[in-house]
Amino acid sequence: MRTLVFGKNGQVARALSCMASGADEFIFLGRDQADLMSAGAARDAIAEYHPDAVINAAAYTAVDNAESDKDSAHRLNAGAVAEMAAACANINVHFIHVSTDYVFDGNGDERLTETARAKPLNVYGKTKLDGEVAALDANPGVIILRTSWVFSEYGSNFVKTMLRLAKDKSELSIVSDQIGGPTDAHDIASALLAIAGKKNRGGPGAGVYHFQGAPAVSWADFAMKIFEIAGATITINKIKTSEYPTPARRPLNSILDCAKLERDFGIGQPDWRIGLRRVMAALNK
Repeated sequence: MRTLVFGKNGQVARALSCMASGADEFIFLGRDQADLMSAGAARDAIAEYHPDAVINAAAYTAVDNAESDKDSAHRLNAGAVAEMAAACANINVHFIHVSTDYVFDGNGDERLTETARAKPLNVYGKTKLDGEVAALDANPGVIILRTSWVFSEYGSNFVKTMLRLAKDKSELSIVSDQIGGPTDAHDIASALLAIAGKKNRGGPGAGVYHFQGAPAVSWADFAMKIFEIAGATITINKIKTSEYPTPARRPLNSILDCAKLERDFGIGQPDWRIGLRRVMAALNK
């Protein structure tokens, strides 16, 4: 099976590249090979490589910057996604797109199912939702995998930020009223490969799915676990979101119900604490 992956420098794509082995062929494209900010680039790349499956791990993920850079965020998170979905539909190729918990406003405390009302609070979430809608309109067979709080040994993420701050800080104030599921990029990559493999074998499944690490935790408690594993003595002051204003509003409840993915694909929720230990061990090397 030949799989084309967009966003080769991102956390999920880099995790996928570590797993790309065996008889399957993987092609990873970054901006140098396919500049998704340019209309038609995604369509042309799919036509050139004619893969059996396309995974879109590219996104505009600078949540706060998106508030003042709406056009770029929309182009990458919606325009390019619509192109990919349509191109895959035209040549009957499986398309899997990675999305986000930020399509929700985070009101309430119940687990969010795939059919829960999407009502993003910020530009990033709005553009990701636009991408989902465009993909589904262009390609009813698309699979959209919403995930959350991605971390890994690659790029920039919360785990690496906390470890950097621990080097010269003895006290930190961290939000404790945003609750969600940290998710190791390697677990996301593994789920994507399992989905692509099953679809290639003729398995059922289409539409929106949720996937995130368990158990649910706050950012403050996530940080405490990071420092515990690192052996760092840091005092954490738990604060409310209102005490830490940012350009983009964040949802308070990002707990995703992942039962549908397990039912249709046999993929259960990973324990993020296991993933965290793996990432921190990798960073220590």
